[in-house]
Amino acid sequence: MIAPDPATRRTVAGSRAASIGKATPLQSLRTRLAVWNAAVVILTAVTTLVILRQGVTWALLREIDEILGEDIVEIGLMLSEIPKDQFGELTHELDRKAIGHRHHGWFAELLGPQGERIWLSGGRDSGPPAPQAARSGPPADLRTIRGPAPPNQHGVKTVVVGTRLTLLRHDLSKIDELVVLTATLIFAVAPLFAYWLAGRATNAVGEITRTASRLRPDRLEERLPLRGTGDELDQLAQTINGLLDRIAVFLDHKRDVLANAAHELRTPLAAIRSSVEVALNEQRTPQEYQELLEDIIDQSGSLQTLLNQLLLLSEAEAELLRSQVDVVGLDRIVSRAVEMFQGVAEVREISLEVQPLPRCDVSGNKVHLQQVVNNLIDNGLKYTPAGGKVQVTLNVDRDRRVARLHVKDSGIGVSAVDVPRIFDRFFRVDRSRRRDSPEGTGLGLSICKAVVEAHGGKISCQSTLGQGTEFTVELQLASPPDPEADGESTDAQRAALPR
Repeated sequence: MIAPDPATRRTVAGSRAASIGKATPLQSLRTRLAVWNAAVVILTAVTTLVILRQGVTWALLREIDEILGEDIVEIGLMLSEIPKDQFGELTHELDRKAIGHRHHGWFAELLGPQGERIWLSGGRDSGPPAPQAARSGPPADLRTIRGPAPPNQHGVKTVVVGTRLTLLRHDLSKIDELVVLTATLIFAVAPLFAYWLAGRATNAVGEITRTASRLRPDRLEERLPLRGTGDELDQLAQTINGLLDRIAVFLDHKRDVLANAAHELRTPLAAIRSSVEVALNEQRTPQEYQELLEDIIDQSGSLQTLLNQLLLLSEAEAELLRSQVDVVGLDRIVSRAVEMFQGVAEVREISLEVQPLPRCDVSGNKVHLQQVVNNLIDNGLKYTPAGGKVQVTLNVDRDRRVARLHVKDSGIGVSAVDVPRIFDRFFRVDRSRRRDSPEGTGLGLSICKAVVEAHGGKISCQSTLGQGTEFTVELQLASPPDPEADGESTDAQRAALPR
């Protein structure tokens, strides 16, 4: 399958962005928030009104039942205190009370042992008893309470007291009208208020969107505004601003690297072109042609070295180095590097010392780790004057499972201002302090940092101007072998380590 070219990808991305930007108002976050808020408010309000209305109904019925119950107690006391010959006075008093509460439809009824009616308020003393309504039953047109009568001389065993619910239902109808009016008002106001609140909540999101739409890879100075509320939207804006800061630094770094790489590539290319032009200007002797071709080969070698270093840095950034991991002996790598640079140190009259190397196995790429050690030792020799000293030390922390490599020189050192930038690409210290040192590409320490970090390690630099520099590399030790494995197998694995 053929991958689309960048122009096609930009077109597709632009069309997707355009399609997203054409969202209808009904699909907007503000509308959805408004609908959700309005639905919650309306549902909560209606539920509250219904529960309130039902609660008022239950409270009124309970109050009526309590009043009727008190009437039964009062009538029972009157029955037990009035003699048999004064029963008429009792019924007369109850009739007066019924007349006084005629708007409520109050009545009283006295029943005998078999449930027969002995007396009914209003002058009716015969016929079936009034309908009974349970205390906790549903409301009806007639609300009645019955209770046992205390011992008396009138043969009354049961007292029934009741009232009509006409006034109660009238009051409840007024409450229902108020509930309907309130619900209608909530239905009308809630969506508008919810839409306004959603607008206030999404204003910051809209500002973030508008600011982000104005950003360009070549114009990242603008930042999202902060409202100072400290809420989630402010935290989001701070996070995006931090991301923009990192992107701006990254792009600036890329521009610097590209400019420096172009400058470094231009030098050998210019030398090659100059050599070719000299060769073509006039006829020369075979010896002169040979010297020009040797210059071209030297410049081509420098160009190839620079390109290889840039490629290695790109692989480190793309984490391709982690896919080439093996168990290697770091002590062997250090020993080989010291042996390789021993001759260079003798020529420059520099003492290259190495402390006894403990057995140290790490997980990594042998070639790249060898390049790290070589670069550090070469860097120490390059900036150490004759009579100086370069010390190489390898320590193993078995408890923390860390290997530490120290490369310390007594050279010219680096100023405190330059130390933080020592691992930057194409960065070079002031060469006026070391005029006889060969000019490098400025990528050696950058490669060391990239390779070490790709292996999950750390590299640091401590330096004092005029006294020397010390580089420290920390790498995780390789996983220990299985303790249950056979001893001979373990020895064979160690013998197979890269040397």
